Amino acid sequence: MTRFLAARLLQAVIVLAVMSFAVYGLIGLMPGDPIDAMIAADPELTSEDTERLKALYGLDRPVWERYLAWAGHALGGDFGHSRIYHRPALDLLAERLPHTVLLMGLAFALSVAIALPAGIFAALKANRFGDYAVNFICFAGISTPPFWLAIMAMLLFSVTLGWLPATGYPAAGDAGWAERLRHLVLPVAVLGLLSAGGITRYVRASMREALRQDYVRTARAKGLSRAAVVRRHVLRNAMIPVVTILALDMGALFSGALITEIMFGYPGMGALIYNAVMANDYNLALIGLLFATFTTLAANIAADGAYVALDPRIAFRTGA
Repeated sequence: MTRFLAARLLQAVIVLAVMSFAVYGLIGLMPGDPIDAMIAADPELTSEDTERLKALYGLDRPVWERYLAWAGHALGGDFGHSRIYHRPALDLLAERLPHTVLLMGLAFALSVAIALPAGIFAALKANRFGDYAVNFICFAGISTPPFWLAIMAMLLFSVTLGWLPATGYPAAGDAGWAERLRHLVLPVAVLGLLSAGGITRYVRASMREALRQDYVRTARAKGLSRAAVVRRHVLRNAMIPVVTILALDMGALFSGALITEIMFGYPGMGALIYNAVMANDYNLALIGLLFATFTTLAANIAADGAYVALDPRIAFRTGA
């Protein structure tokens, strides 16, 4: 197990290194750079000033050369400063991270709490009205754009009914937890409901596959009730592929959180990364996107550990 985890951690480091170069290169290919923004703000800058500033900030060098310089500083813990916020990029990330963790954690818990019972119910009622109803709702959730659902939720619950605030964070930063949770209701509901549709479909498919196995018929032949068979045998085996989907869903949640945070004015990492990309803030955008990659990799490693808890017969080996 230790060797397996060490191998997975090494793979994660390699993936992060490759992704850092890819993201750095893609950001570098975007039109415009910080110097162009300075020129637009100060038309008195001459072409000589432009060349001097680009040489000062290293923007006249090839992308790979600039990346190596950035990577060298990053390995020493220096991820650079944000151009638009005038603060260290790592400090900004640490400041916004708790907000996104809270939003994603609550949304993930809500989506799992909805998807597991709904998927099990649909599998047990296969090809009947209950199954068709769950599938219809799931397809509607999968097909609904996050921004549209956010707008509809604000119009209904904030504007029409006046039950909930339209923003995801109170204007007063020192508001109590009760007020903060009240502002979180709509963003969490939008993000969780959209994620629940896809997970429900996977739970249903995995449950139906497990229900067709020979051990289910054997257990029923021994006199076990259907509920006992599902609880003791089917559910644990059906959850093994679902765990993989839940791990991959962390990346999807992060991308959905970006749109949700912008729509509800929530001060999380999604809105931070969006502003950084739109403003060509290289350092901030790069560290934010790398953290999103790290979150997906960490979730997959955690899923590997969950396999053992679900099925003790699984043994991890680094060899073939």
